[in-house]
Amino acid sequence: MLSSSRSGQGKGCVAAGLWRMALSGATRLLWRERLRWGPAVSRLGCRQKSSPSFLNRTDLPKLAYHKLKGKNPGVVFLPGLFSNMNGEKALALEDYCKSVGHAFVRFDYRGCGGSDGSTKESTLGKWRKDVLSILDELTQGPQILVGSSLGGWLMLHAAIARPEKVAALVGVAVAADHLVATFQQLSVEVKKEIEEKGEWRMPTKHNEEGFYSVPYELIQEAENHCVLNSPLPIKCPVRLIHGLKDDDVPWQISMKIAECVVGGDVDVILRKGGSHRMKEKEDIKLIVYTVEDLIEQLST
Repeated sequence: MLSSSRSGQGKGCVAAGLWRMALSGATRLLWRERLRWGPAVSRLGCRQKSSPSFLNRTDLPKLAYHKLKGKNPGVVFLPGLFSNMNGEKALALEDYCKSVGHAFVRFDYRGCGGSDGSTKESTLGKWRKDVLSILDELTQGPQILVGSSLGGWLMLHAAIARPEKVAALVGVAVAADHLVATFQQLSVEVKKEIEEKGEWRMPTKHNEEGFYSVPYELIQEAENHCVLNSPLPIKCPVRLIHGLKDDDVPWQISMKIAECVVGGDVDVILRKGGSHRMKEKEDIKLIVYTVEDLIEQLST
């Protein structure tokens, strides 16, 4: 069922222009007029940076992280490709969890942000191990995973590997299989050149260089972790948020994920004005309210 959102008045309302594909049956209101969370948005710009803690692992790179102790279900944020744990979405979720007393973890994959390791030696499989290390070593009880872009791809793997630990998923512009699919669309000549150089300079508008340096080995290895060619054995609640103006990852990928997930409690939320990073104030509110809705659902 395709339905338009209400465009009610008030500080806490999400702007008009949001469509929601409800695949779970009953339609639930995912955002509310919550004045109590409003100040958290304005606090993001004046946050004091604190030093991260580090997860030490035998024979593996140390992972930088920030952790809040609190009630379950906890929330874990998974960043996007070559991103880190200090983005607006991660910090907003941390503020929210702190305000309601729920546990929260944000972290950097190996080779990214404050974690040890080299990007050139990173692969999707190694980042998958990083996510599982965070879940196994730093969290207790049920967790809601919030995955942004490539983090959403890794979130699906974590849900399959740790079904007893992952209580719900929130994907933001999930890039499942997208790195592999994009590479496969290149010409034979370009692919051969990338293989010879050992690096793919993938165009992006999200950094000053204008491209991501993606190791060829990462692309090759990522083919082993594609998930959209068969049913996904995930039965927990899944919420997939995607902007219709996403120029990096097509919103149709979220629809494909919804079709592949075997569980029935799956919602796809399409934001008309949303871009890939979904970092505008109203986008972030929607993400937080979606997590809030799941916390309430899992706590009753």
